[in-house]
Order: sequence, then C-alpha cells, then structure tokens
Amino acid sequence: MSASSRLLWNVGFSVGQQFSESSNRLPAVTDPFCPISYLSTPLSLMSTASRIFGGKSKPFYIAGSSFPENKCILRLSHCHIPLLLSRAIVSGLLIKPPLVHSILRSLSLGPVPSLSLSFLSLLRQSGYMTLDNYSLNIALSATARLPSVSVGGQLHSLSVKLGLVSDTFVLNSLINMYSSCSYPATARLVLDSAPQGACDVVSWNTIIAGYLRGGMPNKALQAFGEMAKEQVRLDDVTLLNALVASARTGTVKVGRLCHGLVVVNGVGINCHMGSSLISMYAKCGLVEDARKVFDGMHGRNVVCWTSMISGYTQLGKFKEAVQLFRDMQISGMKADDATIATVVSSCAQMGALDLGCYVHAYCDVHGLGKELSVKNSLIDMYSKCGDIKKAYEIFSGLTKRDVFSWTAMIMGFALNGLCGKALDLFAQMEGEGMVIPNEVTFLGVLTSCSHGGLLEHGYHHFQRMSTVYNLAPRIEHYGCMVDLLGRAKLLAEASQFIKEMPIAPDVVVWQSLLFACRACGEVGLAEYVAERILELEPKKCAGHVLLSNVYATTSRWVDVNKLRTPMNGSRMSKQPGCSFIEVDGCVHEFFAGDESHLETEAIYNILLGINELLVAESLLHNHLVAWNFIMYPLVACRAVPITEI
Repeated sequence: MSASSRLLWNVGFSVGQQFSESSNRLPAVTDPFCPISYLSTPLSLMSTASRIFGGKSKPFYIAGSSFPENKCILRLSHCHIPLLLSRAIVSGLLIKPPLVHSILRSLSLGPVPSLSLSFLSLLRQSGYMTLDNYSLNIALSATARLPSVSVGGQLHSLSVKLGLVSDTFVLNSLINMYSSCSYPATARLVLDSAPQGACDVVSWNTIIAGYLRGGMPNKALQAFGEMAKEQVRLDDVTLLNALVASARTGTVKVGRLCHGLVVVNGVGINCHMGSSLISMYAKCGLVEDARKVFDGMHGRNVVCWTSMISGYTQLGKFKEAVQLFRDMQISGMKADDATIATVVSSCAQMGALDLGCYVHAYCDVHGLGKELSVKNSLIDMYSKCGDIKKAYEIFSGLTKRDVFSWTAMIMGFALNGLCGKALDLFAQMEGEGMVIPNEVTFLGVLTSCSHGGLLEHGYHHFQRMSTVYNLAPRIEHYGCMVDLLGRAKLLAEASQFIKEMPIAPDVVVWQSLLFACRACGEVGLAEYVAERILELEPKKCAGHVLLSNVYATTSRWVDVNKLRTPMNGSRMSKQPGCSFIEVDGCVHEFFAGDESHLETEAIYNILLGINELLVAESLLHNHLVAWNFIMYPLVACRAVPITEI
C-alpha cells in the first residue's frame, strides 16, 4: 500500500466510529444500506434518503448542472449518508470527476467535514480516482475546519511527494490550514518557501488573516508592508484586514493609507469597508473622521450604524451614541442585538435609567434581546443605574449564564453596597462549577470587599486568584487592595503593599492611597504620594488637586492657596469633572466650573444651600470633613475660568 493510500485509509478509519454512532441515531428502517440494485434510479436514491430522514433532507445543487443524477448524489451527500453514498460509488454508479469533486466539496462544507476525508479515502482505495490538486485542496479545506494539524501535516507531506505544493490553490490551502490550526509561523514558512510566482494576493491575505486570528496585529501590519514591497496587487480583502490590524494597534497612519488606497483604487466604500473604516478611526480616537466616513456613505446597513454608535460609546460620547440610535430609528433602520448592547452600555455609563428602560422595551417590542450579550448588558445597565432588583430579576431568569453574566451581577451588587450578596453570589458561582471566574470577576469580588471593609476576605480572594485559578493579578486588582487597606486606615500597610508589588504602580494606585490620606488627614504621606503622581504625569495636575483636598480637609487653607496659585498660572491640564443627571428621560451634563448654563446662578445657589444644610443639621464628624472638602473647590471653581483649573 502506498504512503498516500495509508494516509487516507488512516483518516477514514479515524472517523469510522463517527459514522457508526451517527447511523445508530437514524430512525429504524428495513436494511437502509441495501444492495445498490435496489436503488436502480436516481429517483429511488432520493426516495430512500427521504425515507431514512423523514423527508427532512435539503437539496444541494450545482449551479448550472443539468444532470439529475448529480442533484441526486449531492442531495444524499448533503444529508450525510456516507455508508449509502459509499455503496453507490463502489457499485459504479455515475463515477465522473466533476461529480466526485462536487460530492467532496459538499461533504467538506457540511457540519462534519471529516466525512469528505473518509469519502476521499474510499475513492482512492476503490481505484476510482487519483489525488489531484483539486481534491487535495478540498481535503486541506476540510482539515482546516476540523482543525487537525496532524492530518494537515500528512497532507502537506503528500503534496510535496506528488509535486503539488507549487500549485497556487494547494499552496493557499496549506497556508489557510496552518493558520486555522493556530500555527501562523508554519503558515509563514510555507509562504516563504514557495516557488517563485506561486504566491498571489490570496496567499498574503491568508497570512494576514491568520495573524489577526492569532491575536498578532503587529505581525499582520508587518506582512501588509512586505506585501506592498513585493508589489502584490492589493484587493478589498487586503485593505479590510489592514484596517482591522490598524484599529487593534491604534496605527492611524496605516489606516489613513488604506483609506486613501480605497479611494484611489476605486474599490468603493461599501457597507463592509465603511464599517471597518469607522471602527478604525474610532478605535484610534478620531471620532470626527469616523463620522465623516459614516455621513458620506450611501445605503448604510445596521453594521455601519452599530459601528458608529460603538465608536461614540468607546470614546465616552454617550449622548452622541444615544442620539445616533434615535436617528437610526427615524431612518427606519431596525437595530440588531449588537446595536442594543452598545446603546444599553451608553445608558449604563450615563446612569440614564429611563432611557435604558425604553431601550429594554424596544427589545421586547421588536423581538430583540434574546442574545446573552444583550441580557448581560441589561444587567450591567440596571445595576449601574441603581435598579439592582431589576438586574437580579434578569439574571435569575437566564437559562444559561456565562462568566460575563456572573461578573455583571457580582459587580452590580458591589456597586450598590450589597457586598454580602456579591460574595454569596460568587460562592454560588464556584459551587455550581459550570463557569470559571476570570480577572474581571475577581475585580468585582475585591471591589465588594473594599466597599464593605472586609479586609480578611479581600486578602483571601486576592491570594486565591493565583493559587486556585492561576490568574495573575493586574494593576486594577492591586489598586483594589490598596483601596481596601486605605479604607481600613492601614496607611503604612498600604504603602508597604505598593512597594512590594511585582509591577510598577500606576497613577490610579497612588491616587487610591492619596484618597486614604485625605480620609485620615495624613499630610506627610500625602505629599510623598503627590510627588509620585507628578513624576508619572508631570503635565497633569491631578496629584496637586488631590493634595490640595487633603490640605482643605485639615483646614490648611494657606497651603491650599500656595498649591493652587501656581497651578492656575501653569500649563498643567485638568479634565473637568462631569456628572450626568436624567430628568424626564432627558440626560443633562454638568462640568465642574462651567458657567455657560443659563441657570448657572440658581444651580450654584442650590449647591451652596445643600452644603449649608449639612452644617446646620450637625451631622457626624466625617460629614463635616466632607463639607470642608466640597466647599472650597466649589467656591474656587466659580472664581477661576474652567480652562485654567
């Protein structure tokens, strides 16, 4: 037996058990795999297939085929009756190369692609065909769908032995097979070792797509550059892949280049290209350019609308995202689940409960929201908007829960001060054992411990991240632990914890400690921490502002003035604080120090009145401290233009 025959025989034997198990599930019939003489005509073949599967077979025709026997055999192959089909082929029924290739292609595209490999083995063992470039291409495509690099490697060796590796179609199938099996380096080796002139634009596109599939966008951009140097003709698939790589890496220069090539080459900005351009510009932070592309498109589909709404949401422009969703409704375009999930996320970030309820009702009316991703977004939205009861109602009604479902609900309990329920839900998640928690899940758990002041529980779960689940704590987890220690007024322990961190602390970690210094009135440590923040962000005044709040907390107003006066004259930047308030379904934005509103005087008078009430009611000491913290910035903001704060 030749090496090629042994390979295909082994492939066929490996899936033989699948055939046996599949046939056991068929309805009982009298000898369905009877001699081929019983199936004397194509009509009887169809009739038998229909009888076996209760008339549920679906036709699979070759475009332009006028042979009824072709339609019959392809109908059988699409129904996945490998044994019946094998008897027909072995008995010599209508063995023609186009028909055989069509059957192989049909099986390779079906739900069980390994059937095409088994059928190819049968044909070779029966001597009806030899392996050619077309059948090898089909076999490699089926292997890529499995995926099985071991079978693919054997087919690769076979292609070399038969001298087919120089064929462009086989070469591209080999590259695709290795990329699909998560071996992009081997796929690139196949490309680099190809004979001169064997590679085409499809070869390079497959390499780039493989890098993107493997999470290597920088490699994809590098291959795109090499492709241009080789003067390979770029097509729309190349540009789409390059746009995806540009978006993931934030390389707007390459993205603009692709945009220019789209215009110069006359490819045209269709819906697919347009949505990719919108996504690229948005992820690179250029939402105005994304909107220009969106406005210049004709015949926009739901993907284009969703890409633009998602771009606004990613960049924190939640009002624009919601407004675009309203424009989408006015245009008559029906939203899909991806659109709903994005809009709900914007509502969550704004705290717009009424608007979120409207979107939820929109889902019910239009039959949307059945996807788990939408349910998870609704849980997150209701939690962040304070309706934790509704969030838990949706969570309890889920028949299937993934890690995002559990995480959203745990985080929701934590944000609403229900720390005990958050930890109980996490224990339930672990007890069921159906879903493994991830880093974000533990972030919710640690947040619960921090808000509840549960120091021992926090340390316990922080250690279990690495010891039980082999998860490396990220900077956010360390920030939670610093916040937990700070809330417990263990400033020395928090400072030591930062020094012992295996990763360098960022601004957020230092700010957590600085907030704790303000609560404890620890000025000396606060000054040290403010210096660390200034080292990390020398052009921002966040550290100085927080330090001035510490001075204000301890009534050191002279130090406050000394600190703020040079800040106002410097070029330090400060992002003004922003708050969203929803009134009668309309979301209003308030920026710190902004006096552009027509009713500014009335707004500030109300805020001052609230502070006076806090003092008049003689609240607890910690509330009086908060008054000192709030009152000075409130007055200072009115005295200084917003651009100078």
